Amino acid sequence: MLEFLTGAVGHQYSSLGTQPILCGSIPGLVPKQLRFCRNYVEIMPSVAEGVKIGIQECQHQFRGRRWNCTTVNDNLAIFGPVLDKATRESAFVHAIASAGVAFAVTRACAEGSATICGCDTRHKGPPGEGWKWGGCSEDVEFGSMVSREFADARENRPDARSAMNRHNNEAGRMSLNDNMFLKCKCHGLSGSCEVKTCWWSQPDFRVIGDYMKDKYDSASEMVVEKHRESRGWVETLRPKYNYFKPPTERDLVYYESSPNFCDPNPETGSFGTRDRVCNLTSHGIDGCDLLCCGRGHNTRTEKRKEKCHCIFHWCCYVSCQECVRVYDVHTCK
Repeated sequence: MLEFLTGAVGHQYSSLGTQPILCGSIPGLVPKQLRFCRNYVEIMPSVAEGVKIGIQECQHQFRGRRWNCTTVNDNLAIFGPVLDKATRESAFVHAIASAGVAFAVTRACAEGSATICGCDTRHKGPPGEGWKWGGCSEDVEFGSMVSREFADARENRPDARSAMNRHNNEAGRMSLNDNMFLKCKCHGLSGSCEVKTCWWSQPDFRVIGDYMKDKYDSASEMVVEKHRESRGWVETLRPKYNYFKPPTERDLVYYESSPNFCDPNPETGSFGTRDRVCNLTSHGIDGCDLLCCGRGHNTRTEKRKEKCHCIFHWCCYVSCQECVRVYDVHTCK
């Protein structure tokens, strides 16, 4: 799926969703993905948009970590070699990108951006007391189907990495189902709530990012087992430690250790943490001690212009002065 991202827009993923999709020009697509692209070309901009918001959310969630979801603009593999290993980071990226695709397609369908999909009229159930069904319930099942058909098309090999990717892709998509909520609107004279209509809505994608970040922190380490079947050798995954609760279909799994990401290493894709801004007062991973890997940090002063002494005038505007404030900025050595 990530090959589609870079191929579609010439490595400039910031413009995804705004360019016409030419399926045959996208490098790296397997035949099933190419067929899907041609059959569903109307929603492919939303697929692209979903991968983009997944990457943006990854960068937000890991902004204070040694690995901060850095992308490489001049390479078909947008994360470099980082995703070559079956690590926690790979697990998170596959999950958040799959969730992003399902999210964006679902939202586009509800907004009427595509003619092949729309609102969800199923699984509504009886209305609750004081409200009735109305509006447009978002069809997360259709969005998840699109994500599954496109993203999982590459994961059909009988090896451990395909099994891991399929599991984490599905965990990402399930996070949408788990976080759907009823959104309601009141109708009546003068803002009264004589009639209230409700529909199922996806949460803000930040909720999904926070949810999946918790899954990253509690990801389950697995080991690879080989089995002989009629089609040949098949690799499967089982939990490495029996005394931990086994992972569910909603948890992330991995089976290779992550590099420490302290120093630049072209083989692992680590950019190191030199010159990264750190938090002097934090004892967490974003603090200067841990983020800088014990190398110490530099401190410089930085002047910033900010609005200050703001006054509200009746009616109705706010006037502010401009102040220059001095901040200490700490960066890793």
